Amino acid sequence: MDEYAILMPMAESIFRPHTVDREQLRLLLSLPAHRRIRVMLDARELAVGMIRGRIRKKNPNMTLSMLNMKVLEELGHVR
Repeated sequence: MDEYAILMPMAESIFRPHTVDREQLRLLLSLPAHRRIRVMLDARELAVGMIRGRIRKKNPNMTLSMLNMKVLEELGHVR
């Protein structure tokens, strides 16, 4: 099973975070632990990239260090 076939529905679920896709969960659980971790890290990278892109779009002249600080600040508010 390709990890990215699993990752795409996860990305779509960002917009409906309170729903559980049982088939998605079954597929994730069928992966070995090292591949589940890879999927998790890829999902995190996607989420951080989306946040970074949104902040960059609103503040195109922001320095990279300020952009990274804003991303960390926003991630700090996530529960």
